[in-house]
Amino acid sequence: MITPVLPTYARIDLQFERGEGCWLVTTDGRRFLDFTAGIAVNVLGHANPYLAAALSEQASKLWHVSNLFRIPGAEKLADRLKAATFADTMFFTNSGAEALECAIKMARRYQYVSGHPEKNRIITFEGAFHGRTLATIAAGGNPKYLEGFGPDLPGFDQVPFGDLDAARAAVTSETAAILVEPVQGEGGVRVPPAGFLAGLRQLCDENGLLLVLDEVQSGVGRTGRLFAHEWTGVTPDIMSVAKGIGGGFPMGACLATEEAAKGMTVGTHGSTYGGNPLAMAVGNAVLDVVLEEGFLDRVNRVAGRFQQRLAELRDSHPAVIAELRGQGLLLGIKAAVPAPELIAALREEGMLVPGAAENVIRLLPPLNVSEEEVGIAADKIEAACRRIEARLAADPVKGAAE
Repeated sequence: MITPVLPTYARIDLQFERGEGCWLVTTDGRRFLDFTAGIAVNVLGHANPYLAAALSEQASKLWHVSNLFRIPGAEKLADRLKAATFADTMFFTNSGAEALECAIKMARRYQYVSGHPEKNRIITFEGAFHGRTLATIAAGGNPKYLEGFGPDLPGFDQVPFGDLDAARAAVTSETAAILVEPVQGEGGVRVPPAGFLAGLRQLCDENGLLLVLDEVQSGVGRTGRLFAHEWTGVTPDIMSVAKGIGGGFPMGACLATEEAAKGMTVGTHGSTYGGNPLAMAVGNAVLDVVLEEGFLDRVNRVAGRFQQRLAELRDSHPAVIAELRGQGLLLGIKAAVPAPELIAALREEGMLVPGAAENVIRLLPPLNVSEEEVGIAADKIEAACRRIEARLAADPVKGAAE
C-alpha cells in the first residue's frame, strides 16, 4: 500500500527532534554533525536564536495578508538587497524553483516587449539543476527528472558546462538568454573555468541576450561572497535566489535590473504566499547577520582552514578521496569509491552529508560553523576513510567506484 506521505524520496531512517547550530539530535538521542544544512539552506544553523526571535515576533503580529496590499517587510528586504547587489527590483517567491520560473518568464517577456517575440529560447548547461517544475526540469535537461513527464517543455538548448565555444555556437536568432549556475551544486560541485562567466556576459552583450544566474545554492555567503558571481566581477541581468536567504524558512527571490524587468508589469506574474510577512521577517534577520561586518571574512577564513585539512586527507587517503572541488563552504569530495558508501561511512561516524552527481559528496555546513567544528568534521571524514580502507583491504573488488 502507498504511504500517506507520497513516496517520492528514498528517505534515510533518521528522525530528528531538535537541532542547535551545526548539530542535530534524533528522537532516540543520537547526535550528528550536520554538514547538509538542509541542503545549503540553514546558513545560520539550527534553532538560531536571532532568527527564531524574528519569526516569533512577527508570528505574534501578522502572518499573511496577500499581495493585494503593501508588505513593509518585503519593501525593506527589497531595498536592502538592492543596495547590496546589482538589482533594481525583485519578486519574492516561496522556493528556488519558483524564483527560476520567474526568471525564465522575465527573460522571455523582456524580448517580447523589446520587439523580438521570436527570441524565446534559453541556453542552459549540462549538469545543471534548476528545480522540479516542468519548466525547470526542461531547463536542467536531466533525463532522470524528465522521464515520464513529457512532452518536454520546449525552449531550452543545452551545451556542456564550462564550454564557451559551445555556448557561442548555440546562439541563434531565437535565443533570448543564457541561464547558468556560477557553481553547479547538484551537478557535482563544479566550478567553471576562469573567464567562463565573463565570456558568457560578453556573448550576451554582443547578441542582445540576458544573462540569468541561478544562485539558489551558491548565494547568500555560501562561497565567501554574498553571491558567487561577485568573485568574477560579472554582473547578471537576472538572478534567482533561495535556500540560504530564508535560513530555513521557505523563501526565494528573483532579482533583476530595471531594463531586464521592463516587461513584468501589473498582471504578468503573481504569488499567493510570496513575500509574506513571516518570510520577510526571517529574510531580513538573515541579512542582518550575513551582511554584518566581518561575517563573510570569517566564512572565508574557516573555509580556508577546512580546505587545507581536506587537502591533507586527500593526500593521505587516495583510495577513498579522488578529488576536491568547490569554493568557500560549497565544497565537494569526488570519491574514489561509490559515493553512497562514503556517505554511509560518515553517517556511522555521526556526520551528515548529501550526495551530488559525478560520484561527489557535498560539504555544506552552516556558514557560522566554528573552526573547532570543521576540525571535528575533518576527523570524522578521516575516520570514515579508514573504515572504508579496512573494507577495501578485506574485499578490494567490492569497494571500487563505478
